[in-house]
Amino acid sequence: MNMQEIRQIAQGRGLKPGRVGKEELVRRIQLDEGNFNCFGTAFAGECDQILCLWRGDCLSLSHKKNNCEA
Repeated sequence: MNMQEIRQIAQGRGLKPGRVGKEELVRRIQLDEGNFNCFGTAFAGECDQILCLWRGDCLSLSHKKNNCEA
């Protein structure tokens, strides 16, 4: 999902996106949804939040982070 789409979701929830990055903005939305603010933190590609709107982007980001640190 691109930043414009994420900003629209945030605004639709009454959040002010400001100038934060994708990870922080998604985490703010997650908290507003009543979920864990765990975007981008999946370790070893594992996540038990199978219905999460952000799951695909999250796992992709986590994979990139984990591969860069290896």
